[in-house]
Amino acid sequence: MTEYSGGGDPRRTLELLWGVRERPRRGPKPRLTAEEIVRAAIALADAEGLDALSMRRIADELGVSPMSIYTYVPGKAELIDLMVDRAFGELTPPDADTWRARLEHIARDDWALYHRHPWLLRITTVRPPLGPNSVGKYEFELRAVDGLGLTDLEMDSVVALVTGFAESAARVSVNAAEAERRSGMTDAQWWETVAPVLAPLMDEADYPLGSRVGKAAGQEYDAAVAPGRAFEFGLARILDGIEVLISSR
Repeated sequence: MTEYSGGGDPRRTLELLWGVRERPRRGPKPRLTAEEIVRAAIALADAEGLDALSMRRIADELGVSPMSIYTYVPGKAELIDLMVDRAFGELTPPDADTWRARLEHIARDDWALYHRHPWLLRITTVRPPLGPNSVGKYEFELRAVDGLGLTDLEMDSVVALVTGFAESAARVSVNAAEAERRSGMTDAQWWETVAPVLAPLMDEADYPLGSRVGKAAGQEYDAAVAPGRAFEFGLARILDGIEVLISSR
């Protein structure tokens, strides 16, 4: 199931993201904080996936009643935004002398983040959380290509290209790992099962290029796909293209 960021109450979500506190109330000290709830939600999603996430389950993990969770976070939609923004806080600004090294850092940092928190790939962020970590992420990504002669729109497009590629490549990698986990078979074991059945059905003469290239790739990768290798190759080619754009100025 795909979740969408920006689906909750925008005002309440922004207040939570930016730590806007209500006026202190009389009575007993609150048992929880929104930050504790977000940490518990992330731990649950890391361990069991986004499908396991519910306000009731988080309450069980924290040893409180489900209704008490809603005192701090209005609902799951707002919680999703808080989780995404907190995860983005793990990313680090690049510290390199060249734009290429800076963009490489951004792409690799994103790639690693999606592998630590695969549930992020299940959340569509067309409407980003707009919390301090999300806004900070965009700021340091733009700084990576600032002063190179690009227009503001080109800077935005370059950042979107690099981060979008990292996300897409990570999705293939995470899905490949999940397929192996669910099936209990490695790619090599899967191919050993499929190959004898496919051989009499497919005449290689009808698919000469696919047969030749697929065989070479399969022997090299020992798998149907090699996500890490594809990530490195694709990132290098994208940066080559950006270099042509910058050089044209």
